[in-house]
Amino acid sequence: MSLITISVIIVNYNTKVYTLECLRSIYEQTQHIDYEIIVVDNASSDGSAKAIEAEFPDPYLIKSKENLGFARANNLAAEKAKGEYILLLNPDTVILDGAIQKLYNFALAHPENLIYGGRTLFGDQSLNPTSCWKKMTLWSLFCSAMGLTSIFRHTRLFAPESYGSWQRDTVREVDIVTGCFLLIKKSFWNQLGGFSPEFFMYGEDADLCFRAKQQGARPIITPDATIIHYCGVSEKVRADKMIRLLRAKKQLVLRHWNIKILQYFGITLLRLAVFIRMLTLTILHSVGLNQFKEGCECWIEIWRRRQEWNFCSLNETSTGKK
Repeated sequence: MSLITISVIIVNYNTKVYTLECLRSIYEQTQHIDYEIIVVDNASSDGSAKAIEAEFPDPYLIKSKENLGFARANNLAAEKAKGEYILLLNPDTVILDGAIQKLYNFALAHPENLIYGGRTLFGDQSLNPTSCWKKMTLWSLFCSAMGLTSIFRHTRLFAPESYGSWQRDTVREVDIVTGCFLLIKKSFWNQLGGFSPEFFMYGEDADLCFRAKQQGARPIITPDATIIHYCGVSEKVRADKMIRLLRAKKQLVLRHWNIKILQYFGITLLRLAVFIRMLTLTILHSVGLNQFKEGCECWIEIWRRRQEWNFCSLNETSTGKK
């Protein structure tokens, strides 16, 4: 058995202040367990690598000369990992109350689940529901396209992907544990082949969980392991973020929806959602509601750049791996 229990992997891209805070919290909150930290710096321009080296001599720092994206960078770090388990941790997180140790103890108590996550909070300690998701369906995409998810965001009927009003305060099996705080045995990670590198950012954790479930995994969340996750600090331009997210959603539909007609309707609903948002915000702004100006400009840009997210060059299969 490995002498190192957990390899904590952090991918940094221009998040110097957050990454330093994250590293401090790991050292402060993680005792009684042998772990290593591997940081991949994705060619940051904010001095992240030098700052990490100056304050923390221990982490293994990989300095990439290019932005590899989230999936490839995690795969690179996992190749170097010596731990029995791999913990994927976003740089904009803060470990609370021994969360890493608690998540590991939970995994030991539930070996059959194979993929584990915790509860995430925003900086103000309110619930951040993005630690897990339910898989996309035609219904969930329809609700999103029609705006029902935004209006009724706390209902299971109209916001099924976010599990409605569930506060992540109970142990529960889920479809997707997000890569912001995901624990997995390295042997199982290797069996799955890690993240699919075709996903640059977003969607890679969903794809991993779907493939893992085909291998018998039952991803699960525990509220005992709680962290702060500020969310989205490495991608500040909203249009860029949404384009990456939309592309990832289309990739997931093509990879994991096996019936062609379902794929067609799913992708159509993704397009429709963008068009309706653009149209609605344009109308609201045109009648003098200036508070919608920024949103209007953003969604016009997303629609104008639709070839970036509406096109996938992948030869997709229903199993997800090429």
